[in-house]
Amino acid sequence: MTKKYRKKPVVIEAIQFTGTGDSLEECAHFIGDENLAGDPETCSVLGIKTLEGVMIVSIGDWIIKGVKGEFYPCKPDIFEATYEPVWYEEGELTGRRKHSLSEIEGGAR
Repeated sequence: MTKKYRKKPVVIEAIQFTGTGDSLEECAHFIGDENLAGDPETCSVLGIKTLEGVMIVSIGDWIIKGVKGEFYPCKPDIFEATYEPVWYEEGELTGRRKHSLSEIEGGAR
């Protein structure tokens, strides 16, 4: 007999690959050069090392860092349906949408 399950709320880190040189550099910094496969500077896709082997990240895909530090790609529509920005107030995670972490890091208040 099947049962229904809900995904536990967990905060993840992620970055979106846009295909630009800056995006490539940010993605490499996020996952570490040792987790890049192939020569990402010559194409519009990245190969990243995951627990399941090398997986392709296309332009627009997100790279997610899992709860155990593993990396994996996620298509934009799945990411949008599954995740939302984390909001912080005074450096604390809250349910209130006062400031996103990126706004705080960018100095917006």
